[in-house]
Amino acid sequence: MDIIKIIGIGLITVVASMLVKPMKPEISIIIILCGGILILSQTINYIIDIVNAFTDVVNKTGLDLNLLKIVLKIIGVGYLTEFSAGLCNDSGNSSIADKIIFAGKIIILFIALPIVTKIIEIII
Repeated sequence: MDIIKIIGIGLITVVASMLVKPMKPEISIIIILCGGILILSQTINYIIDIVNAFTDVVNKTGLDLNLLKIVLKIIGVGYLTEFSAGLCNDSGNSSIADKIIFAGKIIILFIALPIVTKIIEIII
């Protein structure tokens, strides 16, 4: 099971970071970044499978492919925003994390504008 690998990577990352942080705080941040990248790399196949499943649904139902692209972009921005803000919080920069979250929300709203305008057109 991949979740066991992911949990293992996470725990090893946390322990290594805690051990190194008193002596070299800057190395601790690099360890956390590397652990996060390793965890993300373990999820790539799942992301590909999810995109393929969405594509199959679009092909079978005849939905607009642009709608799928918009939804996937929104999901991607949300996950990347949360991940980046978490890294900032872990390094003690919560003010930057808050700004990343705010920017992510604005970008998600911008990406979703075509969907919102289409819904308004349908209602009118």
